[in-house]
Amino acid sequence: MTAGLWENWLLPGVWITIQLTLFSAVFAAVVAFGIGIARTSRLWIVRFLTGFYVEIFRGTSALVLMFWLFFVMPLAFGYQLVSMWAAVLALGLTYGAYGSEIVRGAIASVAPAQREAAIALSFTPAQRMRRVILPQAIPEMIPPFNNLLIELLKATALVSAVSVADITFAAQLSRLATGDSLEIYAIILVLYFVLAFVLTRLMRLLERRAKAGIGQAPVKSDKGPLVTRKLSARQESEQSSNIITGGAQ
Repeated sequence: MTAGLWENWLLPGVWITIQLTLFSAVFAAVVAFGIGIARTSRLWIVRFLTGFYVEIFRGTSALVLMFWLFFVMPLAFGYQLVSMWAAVLALGLTYGAYGSEIVRGAIASVAPAQREAAIALSFTPAQRMRRVILPQAIPEMIPPFNNLLIELLKATALVSAVSVADITFAAQLSRLATGDSLEIYAIILVLYFVLAFVLTRLMRLLERRAKAGIGQAPVKSDKGPLVTRKLSARQESEQSSNIITGGAQ
C-alpha cells in the first residue's frame, strides 16, 4: 500500500467514522432519554405513541432507512439531505429506539422508596426525575450503553452505501486502486478494534465516576479486578438520604 493511499483515503476515513459515531451517538442519546422517560409517563397516549416509535424503529433496517432518507425523501418531499446527515439521522433514530429501552429499564430499577421519599419532600415529577431518579439510574445505563455504542460504531460501515467516505468506503477505493484485499481489510479490522477499545475504556471510566457520585465507588479486590463496593443497609440508607437532601438544596 502506498503512503498516498493511506494519507488520502484511510486516515480521512477514520476521521469520518469518528465523526459519524460521535454525532449519531449524541443524537441517539437525546432520542433515548426523551423516549425512555416518556415511556414512564402516567398518560397512556404518551406511552402508546412512544412505544409505537420504538417498535417501528427497532423493526426497521437502519440501512433501508438510510436509503429512504437519502434517495426517496428528495422524490417525495423535494428536499435532499447531505449523505452524512442522512446517515446520522438514520443511525440516531434506530439506535435511539434501542437506547430508550435501556433508559426505561434503568428508571424502573430505582427503588420505589426513593420516589416515595421525593414525594414526601414535595418534589415535582420533574424534580424527582432530575434530582433523585436519574442520578441513581444513569450508572445502571452505562454498561448497556457501552455495548450499544460499540454496535453503533460498527454500524457506521453501512454509510458507505450512500457514498459517505468512512473507513469502509476508503478501504473499498484503496482495494480497487491497489488490488490488495488482504492487507487493506486487515488494516480496517484493526482500526475498528482500536476505536472500539478506546470507546470501551472511556465508557468504563465514565461508569466508575458515575457510581462514585452516588457512593458506589469501585475498589480493588484481593483477586485483582475492580469491583463495586457493597454498602451495608445503614450506609445505603444514608446514601439515599444524601441524594434526596442534596437535591432539595
